[in-house]
Amino acid sequence: MKKIKIALVDDHVIFRKSLGILIEMLADFEIILEAGNGSELIDQLKVKPIPDIVLLDITMPVMDGVATAWWLKQHHPAIKVVALSMIKNDFIIIRMLKNGARGYMLKDCEPDELRAALHQVYDKGFYYNELITPKMKAGDGEDSAMPKIMFSEQELIFFRWACTEKCHKEIAEEMRVSPRTIDGYRDSLFKKLHVNSRMGIALYAIKNELVQL
Repeated sequence: MKKIKIALVDDHVIFRKSLGILIEMLADFEIILEAGNGSELIDQLKVKPIPDIVLLDITMPVMDGVATAWWLKQHHPAIKVVALSMIKNDFIIIRMLKNGARGYMLKDCEPDELRAALHQVYDKGFYYNELITPKMKAGDGEDSAMPKIMFSEQELIFFRWACTEKCHKEIAEEMRVSPRTIDGYRDSLFKKLHVNSRMGIALYAIKNELVQL
């Protein structure tokens, strides 16, 4: 059986080495290169085989995960990027998704979840974690015959602003409405998309190409 080729990019050497051992113990996977930051990854991609998936840390010296994901999106769009970080911040997650990441996981995840995520990214192109409910996931599989969700013009505009780093007060100023009205758009989208976070709204917009990145 063909093994999925993985690249590990993390500046913490002990963690990176341990993760590499764990991933290869899961079977199905082969670690073909390791790097301590994005710049090292770029250098290695010039001389080593191209991986199927890059597991990418966020906080690294020289070239961090956000910049690395953007570079990969521009130069190697076929490589699937999965962020693996300790940072649980909506704005960072949104930036990574805008820069081409196919999934975002925390480093304290279980090995079985990591294995499932890597397979889902490789097979289906994207990994949905607990931020996205099962009902929203259904639109990606055989249940995609679900009724099409209809959005108002203002909700479509709000999608674009939800994928930025602006707070709700700033979004209200941009859209020239009150913060309470913005809360109304958000709550309406929560119900329509069956999500409970701004991250869920942004991920839906990015995945369904409702925003221009």
